[in-house]
Amino acid sequence: MRVYVPLTLPGLAEASRTGVLGDGPFLAYAVTPALREWCLSDDIEELEYAALSRAALASLRLLAADAGAPRRRVVVAVDVSDAAASSDPGRGLGPAALGEVRVAGAVRLAKAAAVHVDAADAEADVAAAAGALAAADGGDDVARSTVDGAEDHELLWYATQEIPGLVG
Repeated sequence: MRVYVPLTLPGLAEASRTGVLGDGPFLAYAVTPALREWCLSDDIEELEYAALSRAALASLRLLAADAGAPRRRVVVAVDVSDAAASSDPGRGLGPAALGEVRVAGAVRLAKAAAVHVDAADAEADVAAAAGALAAADGGDDVARSTVDGAEDHELLWYATQEIPGLVG
C-alpha cells in the first residue's frame, strides 16, 4: 500500500539523519474506503492524488504548529505492507479523517518512493495558509480562501537521492 507521510523540512532532515520516517504508530494518508467514497472515483491516480493532497494539508498543520520551520509542505510517499497501515472506520467520512491511516511500525526512509515538496515560490502562500488555518477550521471563509491559496501550488516531485539537497 502506498502511504503519504506529512512532514516539514526539519522533519525530513531528522528522517534523513536517522534513516527512519517514524517509530510507529504514525499518521499517514492513503487510498482508504472513506476516501474512495468521498472522491466518487475508481481512477487510482486520481485517488492517490487525493491522498497526497490530504497529506499536504496535514503537513500544513505541522507547519502551523512549528513557527520555526521553513514554510514549505513536505510529503514522503512510501510503500508499506497492507497490514502495516490501518484506517479507523469509526472516524467516518469527516473531513479530518479522509484518507487517514496509522502506520504501525517504523519505516525506513530508504523504502521511500519519492518526496513531494513545495517550490520556494510557494513559501509566502504557505506561510499565509499556515497562519490562517485555525480560522479556516472555525468556518472563516476568508481564511479558507487563504488556505486554498497554498493548495493551488502543486508539490514538486523529488527522487529520494535528492533529499540531502532539500534538507542541506
